[in-house]
Amino acid sequence: MVRTGLSALLIIGTWATAGLSQAAAADPSTTATEAPASAGLLTAMQKDLGLTKSQAEARLAAEKEATALQGAARKAAGASFGGAWFDADSGKLTVAVTDDASARQVRATGAQTQLVTHTAARLDAAKARMDSLAAPQGVSSWHVDPKTNSVVVDVVASERADNDVLAFLAKARQAGPVTVKETSEAPQTFAAGTVGGDPFYTGNVRCSIGFSVHGGFVTAGHCGKAGQEVRGWDGSGIGNIQGSSFPDNDYAWVNVGSGWWTVPVVLGWGAISDQLVRGSNEAPIGASVCRSGSTSHWHCGNVLAKNETVNYSEGAVHQMTKTSVCAEPGDSGGSFISGDQAQGVTSGGWGNCSSGGETWHQPINEILNRYGLTLHTA
Repeated sequence: MVRTGLSALLIIGTWATAGLSQAAAADPSTTATEAPASAGLLTAMQKDLGLTKSQAEARLAAEKEATALQGAARKAAGASFGGAWFDADSGKLTVAVTDDASARQVRATGAQTQLVTHTAARLDAAKARMDSLAAPQGVSSWHVDPKTNSVVVDVVASERADNDVLAFLAKARQAGPVTVKETSEAPQTFAAGTVGGDPFYTGNVRCSIGFSVHGGFVTAGHCGKAGQEVRGWDGSGIGNIQGSSFPDNDYAWVNVGSGWWTVPVVLGWGAISDQLVRGSNEAPIGASVCRSGSTSHWHCGNVLAKNETVNYSEGAVHQMTKTSVCAEPGDSGGSFISGDQAQGVTSGGWGNCSSGGETWHQPINEILNRYGLTLHTA
């Protein structure tokens, strides 16, 4: 890969000092100065989400307001809380509640409401019981869906009539309310064999850096095990994997040394300006989200579900966020970002960036809390 300009020399939150020109090794604070709603980001949202420029600008503003409102709206709902999501049509946060009194309190915060039968606590308990079940490969994933007020189980369409799938669905329905949906393919992780000129390697596996933290960076757990050496795109040593979990979780963190350092930046790969990271506020279901990875580079989509259990061939991974963003082998570990807020690291999915698909990410705040890390922000 021929690298030109800043996007060529940045490795999603980490720079290498070896072999850089004087201009490229300038003060990191000057590497990305544009606001999240840069012309490039708006162009990417127009392309991937089918929006006009003014619609993209309005959506980013509405999503920022909805994200900030989530805490107060959930508190107002109290025990009747049934989940929440961003409604792109109205531009507002929608909160599911089980009674009219709570609905009035939630509407007073500025959110809109939808009456449902089951609380989020009830649905979470049902999903937890399902997590204890052994799922066949024909079952792709399952998550609590506030819109349908049920646990949605995604089943590979060609395996819908499989006896093991039917047996799993029967047990799932005993756990709680279930909605079955079909998907075209089974999920897989997005690691890849060694390819020259890409961001980082562990052994013969290529993955993508997620977000800089103080002392290193976070990425996907299936990219390597604790203690493994990590090398950069130029072959030089970055550090070692300090902690890794996969399956059950899909996250890892790598320490940075040997002349490498961290910056609060997500690489735009020339499609947009490299994006500053200013925090990790979690975007609601329905919000737009973009992904940066070393294979397919920059793509955008929407948050489809949270706390989803994904049934990979290696084993189930829990508490994942599902998106409509595409990804391809080698994108594993890469950055999911909404506006200027870090969301998570790419785990896996199905499809590709030619025909489309879905991708899951492991939420960033869970990773930070697990390892006691601090996100590097601008």
